[in-house]
Amino acid sequence: MSTQPWLPDTDLDGADLEFAHRIRTFCRDKLLPHARIVDEQRTFRRETVHDLGAAGILGGPLPREAGGSAWTPMQLAIAHEEMGAVCGNARGFCAVQTGLVAQCLNKYGAEAQKGRWLPGLVSGATIGAFALTEPDAGSDVASLQLRAEPRGTGFVLRGTKHWITNGGVADMMLVFATVDPAKGREGITGFLVDVAKAGSALRREPMPGIELGHRGSDHAVLTFDGVEVGPDDIVGGTGNGFAVAMGGLQAGRLSVAAGAVGIHRAALAVAAEFTNGRKQFGKPLAAFQMVQERLADMLVSLHASRAIVYRCARRRAAGTETVADLAMAKLLATESAARAAEESLMLHGGRGYTSAHLPERLLRDIQALRIYEGTSLIQKTILARTLAPR
Repeated sequence: MSTQPWLPDTDLDGADLEFAHRIRTFCRDKLLPHARIVDEQRTFRRETVHDLGAAGILGGPLPREAGGSAWTPMQLAIAHEEMGAVCGNARGFCAVQTGLVAQCLNKYGAEAQKGRWLPGLVSGATIGAFALTEPDAGSDVASLQLRAEPRGTGFVLRGTKHWITNGGVADMMLVFATVDPAKGREGITGFLVDVAKAGSALRREPMPGIELGHRGSDHAVLTFDGVEVGPDDIVGGTGNGFAVAMGGLQAGRLSVAAGAVGIHRAALAVAAEFTNGRKQFGKPLAAFQMVQERLADMLVSLHASRAIVYRCARRRAAGTETVADLAMAKLLATESAARAAEESLMLHGGRGYTSAHLPERLLRDIQALRIYEGTSLIQKTILARTLAPR
């Protein structure tokens, strides 16, 4: 493979470089042929889940005793950058399946829960969903209203979740509900829901309208109308759901930041290719200074974003990562990628305005990454509080 200035190859060596090339080959062979099609047709492709499982990607960050490959945080960042550069839908699926569900379950779940669900999540035979967001509870997780009403030794779930990725295709869900709204975050509890067992008490519908981006993903509205869960379905203990949810989101933010680096990289790569090949006024577009300025800015910001994501990964490996580290990585990577995608589209001119060319999809997909796992404004709030604590 030839090294290009937008690839991470010059920042990696040894096993990490070999790992990057392996994931890049998988993305080229298994994701790229379908990336545009699933977006245009708004189709969730179940076969991709099997491919991700067979390649060991779904279980990558999990320990070997849980069926995973014990990826380092750096390898996680590398893998999600590679996927982000090719197919945001596949990367988003992995962020939920592995980061929010499997890793959460592995960290907080009981042995019986892990034994039941982790093998299928790792292989791709089972699809998981992380049911946290509600119509009136997004960034303010502690205000969620889905009720877990006591019944016998267990509970019944009543209420609504929305914007749940994989919600319409999931076999199991990690659902967050409150056992007592008056307790705020101390009332939040995580429950494992077997979709088949829930039956008609769980209604799943597609999100209304057409998503701006990630159109090859599944996004659902979930209505719980008396879904029964038992004491053995509680994850992390009654009243500890807020910590479980925050742990999942924190794990997912590194994936989102790395995925944004992938989008940024793809935006720059296609912009450089197009402007070097497209001639106007007798010379390539890349020969014009205003075009050169934009390409240069995109390159510098790409490497800055990748550097802060890699810093975050190294600090996670060392056990020194902080919430602020993650907030900075996610904020810089997603906002820089959004600017790069817009510049790439503009440099393509009219061609950038159609799905026949990549910048149009990149510009749509990056918007979600500015929102998922905490919006850019929430990341700024986190950082501001480190500078001016209350």
